[in-house]
Amino acid sequence: MNTTHGECDTVKATVTLSSEQQNSHRKTVKTIYKALRDSDTKKLSNLVGTELEWWYHGPHHCQYMMEMLTGKSTLKAFKFKPRRMKVIGDCVIVEGWEEKGEYWVHLWRFKEGIVDQIREYFNTLITLVVRDYEGGGGREARLWRSTSRARVQGSLPDLVLAV
Repeated sequence: MNTTHGECDTVKATVTLSSEQQNSHRKTVKTIYKALRDSDTKKLSNLVGTELEWWYHGPHHCQYMMEMLTGKSTLKAFKFKPRRMKVIGDCVIVEGWEEKGEYWVHLWRFKEGIVDQIREYFNTLITLVVRDYEGGGGREARLWRSTSRARVQGSLPDLVLAV
């Protein structure tokens, strides 16, 4: 599995998907986390594209997901326990935190039913907004925001992703 580090294309959050597609994306992402938990590399390879585009923000030593998906570390090196999940367009946003004060957000993007991009944010709060430029107003609407519980864990950087 090849990964690309760098800026991803914009998240297509404004695309409306049918409820069947949204449920399919949600189920696929849940299956990814289950496969990680069970060390099922065959199942993972069927769900994640071979040319996975990757973007990471956080401490260098916390790149657990990339290391697991590329085989650089065992699938049990870090236990991702999703706490909150939301489907927006062709993306699934998953948020989790551990008792040790580690907080993460994964943004999985789908193309033709396969994950083709992941953005991983570790110990970083995320706000996802959509911008509407019609009429010259440049209005923004918040689509998703990290939970306030994560803020209790101390001071964390807060990124705003505009789509």
